[in-house]
Amino acid sequence: MSLHDELTATQRCLEELLRSVGRLEKECGPGLDIRRVRTDAGHLSESLALLREAAPPGGAPARPDLVTIPDAPYDTSLWTDSDDEGLGSTRSRGRRTP
Repeated sequence: MSLHDELTATQRCLEELLRSVGRLEKECGPGLDIRRVRTDAGHLSESLALLREAAPPGGAPARPDLVTIPDAPYDTSLWTDSDDEGLGSTRSRGRRTP
């Protein structure tokens, strides 16, 4: 299923959810709980609209640029001012455990 198809199917499900919330509100009456559910459904609707806007044209998923990581070892001088975090205080320079 393409991205466009998935977004359309999700939109249909969300519309059904909103209709169901409306029916529940008629059954239960207005109240804090139903208002919270209606607000959450509204937020989902807004989020889906933003996702739809951000989707690439044609429904093809956007692929991030790949970054090549060299196999050569890093220059050790890059780490001369760093502390040995995570290795424990016995490995840190001049520190002792309590």
